[in-house]
This record gives sequence, structure tokens and C-alpha cells, in this order.
Amino acid sequence: MSLTALSPLDGRYRADVADLEAYFSEAALFRYRLRVEVEYLLFLTRARDVDFVPKLDPRAAAALRNLYRSFSADDAEAIAAWDRKVNHDVKAVEYWLRERLDALGLGAWKEAVHFALTSEDINNLAYALMIREARDLTLMPAVGEIIVALRDLAFAEAETPMLARTHGQPATPTTFGKEMAVFAARLQRAHEQASGIRLTGKLNGATGTFAAHVAALPQVDWIAFSRGFIRFLDLEPVLLTTQIEPHDTLAELCDALRRLNTVVIDLCQDMWRYISDGSLVQIARPGEVGSSTMPHKVNPIDFENAEGNLGLANALLEHFSRKLPVSRLQRDLTDSTVLRNLGVAFGHCLLGYRRVSKGLGKIAVDRERLLDDLRHHPEVLAEAVQTILRRAGYPEPYEALKRLTRGRALTMEMLHAFIDELDVSPTVKEELRALTPETYTGLADRLARMV
Repeated sequence: MSLTALSPLDGRYRADVADLEAYFSEAALFRYRLRVEVEYLLFLTRARDVDFVPKLDPRAAAALRNLYRSFSADDAEAIAAWDRKVNHDVKAVEYWLRERLDALGLGAWKEAVHFALTSEDINNLAYALMIREARDLTLMPAVGEIIVALRDLAFAEAETPMLARTHGQPATPTTFGKEMAVFAARLQRAHEQASGIRLTGKLNGATGTFAAHVAALPQVDWIAFSRGFIRFLDLEPVLLTTQIEPHDTLAELCDALRRLNTVVIDLCQDMWRYISDGSLVQIARPGEVGSSTMPHKVNPIDFENAEGNLGLANALLEHFSRKLPVSRLQRDLTDSTVLRNLGVAFGHCLLGYRRVSKGLGKIAVDRERLLDDLRHHPEVLAEAVQTILRRAGYPEPYEALKRLTRGRALTMEMLHAFIDELDVSPTVKEELRALTPETYTGLADRLARMV
């Protein structure tokens, strides 16, 4: 852990988010830009009517691809040295690649590097690739781990009755498993939505007109070329742009992640309350301190940490989705500095998800506590009683139960005495007396197993 890092993501929480270094570090950005430059060059060598670019044999193509597949810290530093010299990070990649072509004996292909492109042609595709891969290979699997843990809880506690609370007050009983299934289902839907967003890319020159391309090689179908290259990268081509890709699908992804995070925050707050109420027991770790002065404390720090980090992530994601689609005329540079902070938002997301998983792995359900709490609130049976009485044709049962239960501490004895006085058949009375808070859970156990 670095003690001089400006951001806690690079300091205290480094181990939690280190997986994102492969996508959002400066070295990673150089690597993704290099990948696009190399693949563009290779695409040119295979394109019909691009006659000034010689064909490449498979061995040479493999050597070129190896430049980004085996990209090293020394390679990144060499590009950074070019950047310090020319003060342009995309041009730095181009200059470094031209050097490497000479070293590989491929100098004849140098003038095809970055041919007719603007920096944004490289940047937008590099960012789309890094964001997609960070999402698919790191962020979504971390969310998947939460979903799996919630499903396990849902099945294990499908029949564990508990008191529900609406407006913070006792309400119709549920089961702990069903409540976990609710979050599992919500997160599964949010996961599918975030995972399903297809990121777009553009390759069409300095102002989106293919002007340089057409000036140099008017015989080439550059629209088809652009479509084909972007689809080759497994991105969705967008042809109508200014200089920059409009970031609309990135904004959609940011909004989808923000909604997903909101569900996780909701889960964190409920778990915090269940722990506070004693419904969940936390497994204490040997040597861990919960308070500097109260030795007994075992705090729900993982859920609290996750809630805070996901709140930070959502603030950034909201800014991204509001800012990135807006650019003056054909382009301004405000998106450049904002895009560099995508890794910060993803880092807070990943940290939050991993802390939730950690918290879920440290809890146990106190079934006896839940049952005892439920049995202290027989008034929750008022709904069942008045509903059965409605079916039986009893006049104004809701009002009768309201008089009996509202604002009073009801006992099962009081409820049974009320039932005994009802003018209904013995069969209905027997049905009503058989009701208990712990069995009044409807289809909760079945619902819990639906995830």
C-alpha cells in the first residue's frame, strides 16, 4: 500500500482494484491505442484498392500484433518519453510504432501508420475497447459474485420467517430468503442491462467526412471500410459524427451502472439494518478492532464502505453521462480530461462490489431472533383475519380489525378472544385460530426459489 498516493484507490484500496490497472492505467491506454493503430494498419494491408500499402505475410502480421499483446512497462515508458518530447500522447504512439516497424524490418509500411486518421479515431476505439473489456472481465463478474451469494441466501433461507416492515412498522411477514431473492432478481436484471449495451466507435477522419481518405484514395469505399474495421473490433459502427464519437452509448452504460449501483446501495442499507436489529450476526475476525474505545464492537464496515464507494461512483457516472455527449461544434477537448477519470468511477464500483461480497461472506442469519421478533407482533395477522372474513361475508371486517389492533399492543390471546366472539361458522373460526405469524408468509418460500 502506497502511503503517498493521492487517491485511496491507489493507496489503501489498491489491492481491491488492482485488476483495473490492465484497463485504465496510462500504460493500458497506450496499449489500447497501439492495438487500434496496429489493427488499422493490418486492415489496410488487406483492403481492396489500398494499393500503396504492401500485403503482409502472416509472420509479419503476428510480429505486429505481438507489439501490443506483449506490451511491457519499458514499452510504455518509451511511448511516454515520446509524449514528453512532442506533448501529444496519440502521436507518441504513432512515432513509437514507426520505430518498431523499422526494428522489425517493416519500414515500407511506416507511411500507412495512422493513415488519414485524426487522434479521435484512435482514442474513441481504444476507450471503447478498454471500457468493454473492463466491464465484461472485471466489473460484471464482481456483480455476478454478489448475485450468486444472494441466490445462495435466498435458497438457504427460503422458509425462514421474519417480520416485514413497511414505513418502518411491523407488516405482513415474509421470509429472509424471499427478501434476498428480491435483490438477486433486481441485480440480475441490472447486470443484463449493463452487460448488453453495445459500445459504438467511429473512424471517419478529422471532422467526420473521410476527407483525407477520399483525397488520397478516392477509389476506396471508405464507408464500408469503416464499418468493417469497427465491426472487426466487435464494436458498433457509427458513421454520422463530428470529429469525436458522440459518447452516447458510453453515457447509456454509465446510466446503467448507476442504476445497478443504486440497487446495491439499497441492499447495503437493508443489510446494515438487519445487522443493527440483530437479525444477522457478523462473524468476528481475530485481531480486528471495531472501535478505539468500545471493545465489543463488530461493525458492518463492509456494507458501509460499499455504500460510500458506490455513492462516489454514481456521482462520477452521472457527470460522465451528462458531460460526455456534449462537445462544442466539431469538438472541444473537455471530454479528454473527463475520460481519463473513467477508471476512478470503475474503481469505486469494483471496490464497492467486492466489499459487498466480503460482507455477505461474514454474516449468518439468527433464525431464533427473527422468529422471536415475529411472534411479538401478532397484529400482523389482522390482514389475514379481515381478508378471510371478507370472503366469509362478515360485515365491515376491516373496521372491526382496525378497532382491535390499531395503536394497541395485541397478543395472540386477545386475537383468539376476538375470533371466539365473531358471528361466523365454526369452520371459519377454526381457520382463523390456526393462523400464526410464522406461517403467514404466503408464497414467500416459492418466490425465494425463483431466482
